[in-house]
Amino acid sequence: MKGLASFVMRGRLQALVVAVAGAGSLLFCWVSAAAIALVTLRRGAGPGAWLLLWALLPAGALMFAFGDSGPLALLLGTTALALVLRFTVSLPFALLASVPVGLVTGWGVAVFGGPVLEQMLAFFDQFLGNLEQQMAVEGAAAVTLARPTALQVAGMLGAANAVLSALCLLLARWWQAALYNPGGFGSEFRALYYPPAVSGLLLAVALGLASLGLEYRSWAAIAVVPLTAAGIALLHARVALRGRGTGLLAGFYIAWVLFDLVKIMVVVAAVADSWLGFRQRWQARAGNSVSRRDDEDSD
Repeated sequence: MKGLASFVMRGRLQALVVAVAGAGSLLFCWVSAAAIALVTLRRGAGPGAWLLLWALLPAGALMFAFGDSGPLALLLGTTALALVLRFTVSLPFALLASVPVGLVTGWGVAVFGGPVLEQMLAFFDQFLGNLEQQMAVEGAAAVTLARPTALQVAGMLGAANAVLSALCLLLARWWQAALYNPGGFGSEFRALYYPPAVSGLLLAVALGLASLGLEYRSWAAIAVVPLTAAGIALLHARVALRGRGTGLLAGFYIAWVLFDLVKIMVVVAAVADSWLGFRQRWQARAGNSVSRRDDEDSD
């Protein structure tokens, strides 16, 4: 991955090749998004916008040919976050911008993405119908599974774009640090934190949307994307402080993907950290432990 970042930064032509090649692919558009973000962070808004304009050509062609606006939305969302980070030099603020990115994406799909929503609703209907038939064959009681609504699917797509845009930005930031400031990204990410007012507002928005009904819960997920990043950063800070290996983190990420309860716990941990300052407490305890050991050694 570092080699790819180095290739992108060799020159304008190399960056253009990566940005355009990945933008026309459903599987590799994240590479283009991260490459554009890297150039934006390192060289400025002008070069980044130039790459984005070229990358929008294959992404736009993909949207018009197949109706899939995912790559286009990811390119625009990631570039927006990169611009925020470039001008504010604040990773928390940049990740906070993933909320409007997700909301705008969901709104755009709900208003203009009729064909895409119809395709996805048909897919869900077929998938859940097959699942119902399989359950009936296996002797289980007849069950009718709830189908998602168009508004719910639009929220899912908005949340997905918010998450992917944030991940592409973090990848670009890691690339930048690996090339020009080794080790800098780790310390920056582990310090990711939101003050009580911000975390409280995000949580209130998420709970307010979720209270409106099932179809708004996917929209509520958009509001907690920054808190999820802060909660994961808190875990990384704890692991780094205790000097544990990567096994714990690997197990956590598997559990986070599989279990909704883990996702909720991560958000709760981020909000609690905003009010209680876990990192400062841990560092103070670590400092006291080191001081006691030094005193014992001197004795």
